[in-house]
This record gives sequence, C-alpha cells and structure tokens, in this order.
Amino acid sequence: MDDNFAYFLKNFGPAFDRREVPEASLNRYRDKLPEQMLAYWREHGWCGYAEGLFWTVNPEDYEALVDMLLEGTELADQDRFHVIAKSAFGALYLWGEATADSLIIDTYLLRYLFDPRENLQRDLNFDARLFFGTQKRDINDVEGYFQPALKKLGRLAHDELYGFVPAYPLAGSLEFNNLQRLKDVEHLMFLAQLDSLESYNFPPFPEAADLIR
Repeated sequence: MDDNFAYFLKNFGPAFDRREVPEASLNRYRDKLPEQMLAYWREHGWCGYAEGLFWTVNPEDYEALVDMLLEGTELADQDRFHVIAKSAFGALYLWGEATADSLIIDTYLLRYLFDPRENLQRDLNFDARLFFGTQKRDINDVEGYFQPALKKLGRLAHDELYGFVPAYPLAGSLEFNNLQRLKDVEHLMFLAQLDSLESYNFPPFPEAADLIR
C-alpha cells in the first residue's frame, strides 16, 4: 500500500460496506481513469469510510446524473467526467479524462468548483494517490452536522445520503432538522431539476465565499 492511501486510511478508516469491483467495471474505466485508481478498486473495492462520511463509488451509477447536472453549464463541453467518490451530504468528486480530479459538485447547494489541469506530461497515477492522501474530514462535512446526523438518522448504506428536505434551493437554508436519510441518486436527480449548477467562482450569495474549498 502506498503512503498516500495509508495516510487516508489512518484518518478515514476503517472501511465498511465493501462492494467488490467486477472485472467488467475495471475494463469499462481502464482508458478513462488512471491505473492507480483501478488498483485501489481491486484492492479495496467500493467502500464507505469515516462511518459513512466519505465513499468510493461505481461511476456508472452516476452517469445519467452527471449528464443532468452538467447540461447547460460550461462543463458540458470541457471534458468527460466520472464520479469517483462522494460525501455523506452528496458532494460529488469527479475525475475528468483530460483534467484529472478537477471537479467537485456540492449538489446540496447546486454549486461546483472546477480546477482544470491538463494531463499532458502529468503523472495521473500520482494524482490519484494524492486525491486520497489530501482528503480531510471537515471538507466532507456540512456545518459539523455529520456526527449528529449519524446519531439521529443512523449509518448510511452505499446508495444513501443525508439530504436536506426541503432542499436548499427551495428553503434557502441548511437546517439540521431538515436532514433526512435518502436514496442518493434519486435525491440528486431531484436537485438537478430544481435549478442549474453555478460556479463558486462567481458566488451568487454572500455566504458562498465561506464554502469555497
């Protein structure tokens, strides 16, 4: 195990709810994701970490959702993106075939942060190791709600999240008492229909500046 993933496990482990990655999935993403990412899949599967705060996922489960989220944005023509991980609250980490780990979508706010990096002459396997080695618990939490939500609502399954009902675009706030345990793709597709994604580069509301990663 490399030092970056060992550091990640030290901070986020132990893993749970492991799903083995079928060979068909490895073949499907062999030319789309770096070999190091596929090696992590082989060794560790798709799992939950930090009691469900952070998850590695099957990108195929989110393909239709990504198309919905990116439609009408500058991102639609920038790259082909694949969801490689998510937070308990529906933040999605996406890997671009040409831009590596360049896109984070905070679905609960319908905001994204895009930091394009050309992959020419880059070590994408190193980028994959660094993606895990630099993960922090606090950037995957929302307002410190994770532990109280875990206690109140129970631990998430791999296809669930803690979602705000009513959602932020409808309520205008992120209240703890509005959190529910929901199916992730179903809820995120609902959010995608409420409004278009907007970039954190041009925050449309004052508190967004405090949320930029």
